[in-house]
Amino acid sequence: MTISRREASVGAPELARRLRLHSIRMTSRAGSSHVGSCLSVADVIAVLFADVLRFDSSQPDWPDRDRFVMSKGHAAAVAYAALAEAGFLPLEQLESYGLNGSSLFGHITRAGVAGVELSTGSLGHGLPVGGGMALAGKRRGKRWRVFVVMSDGELDEGSNWEAILFAAHHELDNLVAVIDYNGIQSLDTVERTLGLEPIADKFAAFGWSVLDVDGHDVGALQSSFKNLPKEPGKPTVVIARTVKGKGVSFMENKVLWHYRSASGEELENAIAEVESGA
Repeated sequence: MTISRREASVGAPELARRLRLHSIRMTSRAGSSHVGSCLSVADVIAVLFADVLRFDSSQPDWPDRDRFVMSKGHAAAVAYAALAEAGFLPLEQLESYGLNGSSLFGHITRAGVAGVELSTGSLGHGLPVGGGMALAGKRRGKRWRVFVVMSDGELDEGSNWEAILFAAHHELDNLVAVIDYNGIQSLDTVERTLGLEPIADKFAAFGWSVLDVDGHDVGALQSSFKNLPKEPGKPTVVIARTVKGKGVSFMENKVLWHYRSASGEELENAIAEVESGA
């Protein structure tokens, strides 16, 4: 059960819409990158914050909180937006994202930002650290879980595969990895850069419990996170199949929007599409 200081809580679909709007506006205002990455993972983040994570935003360091690690740190805007919607920081602070003097940097940064467990952006660090957190929780007999949201391109990093072995070896069934599998990384498709398939079989062979779902189907995501751990003694991976730039037709499945931000008429059209749900 989520504990939040905000009284006006909303369901995951509405939260996802808000996160997309925040992300579009934030990246546009800052002239920064990665709006496509924010849009692809918005539904995953919304379900986690609306339905899954246990936290108290009035006590960011509450000892029994679930640990949320945004390993794909380049999608900082959507993570900061989720923290603001959950009450960890004022919504108006989002307007400073990526600007000089702001604590909301373009990659997730822990210093000065309540609710951020780990500074990320150098890919391949989130899951190893998350595994360490999960092991610490196990050894201390704690009930909190660790959720690590990753990118598909991030799995090119060997440190992740060491962490995948480590988590299974130590039976870290309090660890959940969520892969935002949008199929596009940096300059090209994942398939053309460094193919990952059969990704589900690989995780299963490494000793993980595997769920492969539509990352934009809120109901499917909610079901995936019910009754954790899925298999006692095994870490869980949720492979969320998503669309880069989801929710804005001219951004969807376009590598261009890994680095561009919308402005002018593009910005107006992007906001209109998300607001209308078209």
